[in-house]
Amino acid sequence: MNAVFARLAPRTLRGRLALVALTTATLLMVILTVVFNTVVRRHLQHTADDELRTRAAAVATTVDTSGPTVRVLESTNDRLLDANVWIYSGSRLLEQPPSGAAPLTRVADELAAHGGRRCVTAGRHGPVRLCAQPVAGPQSAATVVTALDLSPYRSSADALLLGSLALDGVMLVCTYALTRLAVARALRPVRTMTDQATQWSAVASEERFGAMNRPVELALLGTSLDALLDRIRAVLRHERQLTGELSHELRTPLSRIIAELDWWQARPRAAEDTRATHAVIADAAQSMRTICDTLLNEARDGVPGAPGTGTGTAEVLPALRRLVAADPDVPVRLTVVVDAEDPRLEAGVPPALLERIVSPLLANAFRYARTGVAVHACRATDGHGGVRIDITDDGPGVPAEFTGDLFQPGRRADPGDGHGGAGLGLPLARRLARSVGGEVGHDGRHTPGARFVVSLPAG
Repeated sequence: MNAVFARLAPRTLRGRLALVALTTATLLMVILTVVFNTVVRRHLQHTADDELRTRAAAVATTVDTSGPTVRVLESTNDRLLDANVWIYSGSRLLEQPPSGAAPLTRVADELAAHGGRRCVTAGRHGPVRLCAQPVAGPQSAATVVTALDLSPYRSSADALLLGSLALDGVMLVCTYALTRLAVARALRPVRTMTDQATQWSAVASEERFGAMNRPVELALLGTSLDALLDRIRAVLRHERQLTGELSHELRTPLSRIIAELDWWQARPRAAEDTRATHAVIADAAQSMRTICDTLLNEARDGVPGAPGTGTGTAEVLPALRRLVAADPDVPVRLTVVVDAEDPRLEAGVPPALLERIVSPLLANAFRYARTGVAVHACRATDGHGGVRIDITDDGPGVPAEFTGDLFQPGRRADPGDGHGGAGLGLPLARRLARSVGGEVGHDGRHTPGARFVVSLPAG
């Protein structure tokens, strides 16, 4: 049954609201029609009873109850008064209508025998109302019973019922049509807002609904849509950022693969050279896989590893040596120093993530250094027992006016300085460090050159 109702129910909100309004109006009109017609019928019956009592009072003026016996006096309107009138002395019938309707006479006899003022409805072929009116006297009493055909009253009531039903039908049709028009007009701004939200989400527009003057309900809807658009924009921005970071990080191992293949294809190589090329390609491919896993896991979970677990702890010196060995042809001198007091310095991050944090900083230092790059790892002195890694170069340094935008994605101090780069390495290093409770910052007091400081939790 529910499935049938579900199939028959309108599919649109406008149709459903119009159906609800029509159903409500139908129930209300049925109740009002029943109450109205009940009141009308009772009023018509009371009107008929009043007319019968008036006639009975007029007939009572022709009944003499002053003597020991009841006498009916003659009057000028005797025929008019005798129409549908019965006069009783006790239970004895004195006068009856000329027609002599036997069924009505029996009802009149019962009313007279019962005594008092009473009214009943009788009749087989048509409703007839009969009322009894007692006439008291000093020595005797009589009863006058009058009758009235209710057919005209019932006809009036039936006409009113048909008229009210016709009016109800017209009102229901108007209610349904006006409700659909009103709902359609009310939902027009919603449809417009939906189309605008779809268009704005597709192009990541800056436009929002919050600044528009709308009714309270639509303003709440606009606020919800604005929040949804902001989330969509954040997702799109995150996707673009992730795509740029993957491209940025995969470029170095991919360049190694291409260089090895070009070198190997330049001329025939011995088996030992081929094996060396295969090893370099395999190492670069593994590095690309590690980069993808690290960045995708961080993008999906937010925290690539937990400090203190087996996969969330890395020895700093081996990780730095792997980064140096990955690019042995750097044109500058590289110095790696680990705190002599803690040679097995450990950071509370996975090894792959540690490399991804330090790698962009090293690449940036190699790119701008004139003669050398120094990497110094030690225990932090901030009282929290973390790990600090300083990466220093003797290049031109960071312009003072650019320090505020240094970690903004896609920003470079001088895009035309002849150095490659997309401005994504430093923001990536900071984001990955912050994802595990660390930080990457720039030491503006160091001159000449640039110094970047990596702070990580201890392992």
